[in-house]
Amino acid sequence: MNEQFSKEDILQRQYDWGNGIIRIGKIYTAKGDYVKAAKEHIDDLYGYGESKVLFKPTKATDPQFRASKEEALSYFVGGNNEFPEDQGFALQPWEKVRFEVHGFIANFKQAIIMGNYFFIDANGGETKVEYTMGFFRAADNSLKLNLHHSSFPFKPE
Repeated sequence: MNEQFSKEDILQRQYDWGNGIIRIGKIYTAKGDYVKAAKEHIDDLYGYGESKVLFKPTKATDPQFRASKEEALSYFVGGNNEFPEDQGFALQPWEKVRFEVHGFIANFKQAIIMGNYFFIDANGGETKVEYTMGFFRAADNSLKLNLHHSSFPFKPE
């Protein structure tokens, strides 16, 4: 079943993603099973296993792309010797996230949204990240990411 995408559905999944990152950090801080929470987050939101996923995390340079669920997990929680730069983006912990949407495109197979998200840490500090997220309808009709690119804003020298 392929239903058309609504902007509201995509905005909700975007917030599900941001709130999932916050949840992982809170579980980590409480000394809970944050790895399990991160795996659930990836399973819920990313299309690994059902679609090719193009994922370029904000703080990834070597390698800069994450083609598998295991590679995405490493980015979010660290601890993978094959990705020594991964410190666990989701372990910050973050307190809040807000989104500013620049644009939205949808057809019957794909929806793409682009803008900025702002993660707020426990001290009130805000980190701005530019993002593009692409969603498709999975076999169970849920919306899953098959494109996720994020980067820090360009700073001229």
